[in-house]
Amino acid sequence: MIQWDESVRVYLHRDPVDFRKAINGLCVIVTELMELSLFEKAVFVFCNKRRPQLKVLYWDETGFALWQKRLEKEKFKWPRRAETKTLKVTAEQWRWLLRGFDFTRIKPHQRLFFSAVN
Repeated sequence: MIQWDESVRVYLHRDPVDFRKAINGLCVIVTELMELSLFEKAVFVFCNKRRPQLKVLYWDETGFALWQKRLEKEKFKWPRRAETKTLKVTAEQWRWLLRGFDFTRIKPHQRLFFSAVN
């Protein structure tokens, strides 16, 4: 499996995409609908209507790359009820999505920040 650096931003396009679209069609979605730059250090993730497939588009400094994953028996837990059409997720949430978890329902412990010990 491809592993992306933790610093890579991950953007999900909430609405289903026609998977006949290839690199050029997905580039149009990123620039016009998601309103993002294709050339930032990011991956842009798309899901089809029935949700057994993902496509991931990214720029690797020499050209565009397109990665696809198809599940044989399951569906991806895609965040379809999000308020925005584009969701920025953490690298951890991205890994959870790929493994089949509904990351929108997973709540970690609250992070605490202290300046001194009592």
